[in-house]
Amino acid sequence: MTWLITGGAGYIGAHVVHAMAEAGERTVVYDDLSSGIPDRVPDGVPLVVGSVLDGERVARALTDHEVTGVVHLAAKKQVAESVERPLHYYRENVEGLRALLEAVTATGSASSFVFSSSAAVYGTPSTGAGLVTEDTPCLPMSPYGETKLAGEWMVRATGRATGLSTASLRYFNVAGAARPELADTGVSNLVPMVFEKLTANEPPRVFGDDYPTPDGTCVRDYIHVVDLAEAHVAAARALRAAPGRDLTLNIGRGEGVSVRGMIDRINALTGHDLAPTVAPRRPGDPANVVASADRAAAELGWKARHGVDDMITSAWAGWRRLHPGA
Repeated sequence: MTWLITGGAGYIGAHVVHAMAEAGERTVVYDDLSSGIPDRVPDGVPLVVGSVLDGERVARALTDHEVTGVVHLAAKKQVAESVERPLHYYRENVEGLRALLEAVTATGSASSFVFSSSAAVYGTPSTGAGLVTEDTPCLPMSPYGETKLAGEWMVRATGRATGLSTASLRYFNVAGAARPELADTGVSNLVPMVFEKLTANEPPRVFGDDYPTPDGTCVRDYIHVVDLAEAHVAAARALRAAPGRDLTLNIGRGEGVSVRGMIDRINALTGHDLAPTVAPRRPGDPANVVASADRAAAELGWKARHGVDDMITSAWAGWRRLHPGA
């Protein structure tokens, strides 16, 4: 079986490609390289440069490489940016997915489709401090979350209409690296945002400290990118083993860490001691979002293995590779 990995030169995508290769799966990367890095793609894995909005190019890639399954990670993913540029996010994330699914169904070779969704579909869950399950109502607070929820609907409807086996994986907060050269090079996620400030000898920023949480800062479920990549392998194999499946699964650890608590751990593990400053809340940030990952364990036999300290130390090694003076 050959898997087309869209966005496979990106931070998460490259980890999925490497995990698939280590599991003995054949892959082809399809990436527009707007944020992806070609050197992340393993030797021997074909790289097709193109946008998922280009349905004809996608169809050629599917046919030329005899693709039998798709893992779709290509998307825009910054919550704050989506609030400022909603139409851009709908074009890239929703229309891009529609064009991809149209190419997949038109060529007819792929039997499985794994979709990269997000915990952003839940918005502000009405669970108090409880865990978010897949049955928690989805009320996204940002255009980004809306595009991911619309994507889930589109994937599920296509599967029902065509027999395509589908899985939507709702990621929680991803951090860490399998090795330094695969580390996140962006600074839109909390861990690299803190690294950037520490490297400049500036205090990290906390966006809001008046949330209804124990220390007033947002609580999140952080998952190591290696665990996330392994969840993709497990989902791909589950779809191959049981055609016609329709899965929607949380991918998290089931443990919450506050933003202030995460910054404290980063300070300790990197040898810094810079207390954070407080900035205004960002639009679209819910107070508390922590996963129940029981369904993923039951359906995939998968469970996260790495803790927060592993995420921070592996991400820091990658950051220092890119910033030797850090």
